Amino acid sequence: MGACWSYTRDQFENLEKHTQWGIDFVERYTKFVKERSEIELNYAKQIRNLSKKYQPKKSSREEEESKYTWCRAFLASLNELNDYAGQHELIAENMTSQIIAELTRYIQDLKAERKTHFHDGRKAQQHIENSWKQLELCKRNFERACKEADRAQQYFEKMDADINVTKADVEKARQQAQLRHHMASDSKNEYSSYLQKFNQEQTEHYHTLIPNIFQKLQEMEERRIERVGESMKTFAEVDRQILPIVGKCLDGITKAAEGIESKTDSAQVVESYKSGFEPPGDVEFEDYGQAMKRTVSENSLTKPDKPDKSVKGKSKLFFFKKNKTPLLADCSHLPPEQRRKKLQAKIDDISKDIQKEMDQRDALTKMKDVYVKNPQMGDPSSVDPRLAEIAQHIDKLQTELQKFEVCVSVMQNTSTKVHFSPDGSYTEEQSSEVQTKVQTDTEFDDFDDAEEDLLPTIGTCKALYPFEGNNEGTLTLAEGEVLFVIEEDKGDGWTRVRRNEEEEGYIPTSYVEVFLDTNTKGARPHT
Repeated sequence: MGACWSYTRDQFENLEKHTQWGIDFVERYTKFVKERSEIELNYAKQIRNLSKKYQPKKSSREEEESKYTWCRAFLASLNELNDYAGQHELIAENMTSQIIAELTRYIQDLKAERKTHFHDGRKAQQHIENSWKQLELCKRNFERACKEADRAQQYFEKMDADINVTKADVEKARQQAQLRHHMASDSKNEYSSYLQKFNQEQTEHYHTLIPNIFQKLQEMEERRIERVGESMKTFAEVDRQILPIVGKCLDGITKAAEGIESKTDSAQVVESYKSGFEPPGDVEFEDYGQAMKRTVSENSLTKPDKPDKSVKGKSKLFFFKKNKTPLLADCSHLPPEQRRKKLQAKIDDISKDIQKEMDQRDALTKMKDVYVKNPQMGDPSSVDPRLAEIAQHIDKLQTELQKFEVCVSVMQNTSTKVHFSPDGSYTEEQSSEVQTKVQTDTEFDDFDDAEEDLLPTIGTCKALYPFEGNNEGTLTLAEGEVLFVIEEDKGDGWTRVRRNEEEEGYIPTSYVEVFLDTNTKGARPHT
């Protein structure tokens, strides 16, 4: 019997070790998933930081880059990469909620259940061991009672056979023998009864209680194994769920790459940087044996090092009053076409700012109306300073916008002859419509009422090649035509000429042969 109990105790110890090892495994697997989740979060964070790092900065360069398909494709790739990082964050989130949190709760329940089963097993084992001890005690009591009854019987028989013993002593010995026999009989009955009870308890212990506990432990272990398997499947399913979205992100990058159009981008570059100038013709052979004075620029598109600050005989149109800086000074180095585009871009920016201010003004006006109708919500007069500030800003922006619009209209107005000089200033012959518009602008200097005096001629020139003069401020040339020179080339490749009293403008110096009067004052201001 002791060997059987020892075997049972050994079985419980083995089961305790195995089930504890199973719980340790679940905890280790939970830790594994947690570390995988942290890896996904760190990876997603690095991807997001990478995408953010290479996003275009908020500057004028951003607008420049947005014109090209390859820049837009890269921006789309960064956005898709950002969505891709979001899917890895989703992996970490799902692993945390569907695996880590669930397994953490399950481990607590598993530990509690295991503790209950082994507590019941130890309790049953302790009970059967106590019952066995009680049975052994009853057995020893019965054995002792039988021995004492046998000794009492022998003593009575000995006293009864002795003739020297009194009758009273014999009777006393007989009564003692009967008492011992009665006690032995009671011990026998008690032992028999407890033996029957122990056998029943033992049968229940080995055939019902212990098997039930072992069965519960087995079921608990099976549930643990199944739970681990389900967690592993969830681990794979969490990854599988994001594959369609990840595929769409990669498809988006591929689609963006396929949308790159090299010809469109190259045409955009041409459109952005074309000058509008006609290419110069062949260089004429220069015969130094013939006396001539000619000023020729080596590069008709080169910006002069030091623009002539004197605007002799030119109108004051489009000069600020404060510092007398030409309105086109920031783009004076650009050809006419590029100059017009830059001015138009400035007009668009100012228009956006005006619209933004007007939207803000409308919102504040509505707020003021609400305050007027519901004084408890606020003081209507508190909005007035901000409205006045916005109105001033709008007026300032509109004034600035008008300047640029007049400038562009002058460049595009066919009824106005505009003669640009390379330093950003220019002369013009105003139509009545443009003059009226300009004179309404209080930020401009006043125009001279009298007709501008014609500039004196400083020489003549003969056209070597034809020149169409499509750009504003230029003059058309016919090969062999002779014109009057009124302003020589200042190093920018353009010479100002006059055909008659009404037509004058700039022509490429390399297209003509120039003859300057040697006695003309200021004929060669540049050495």
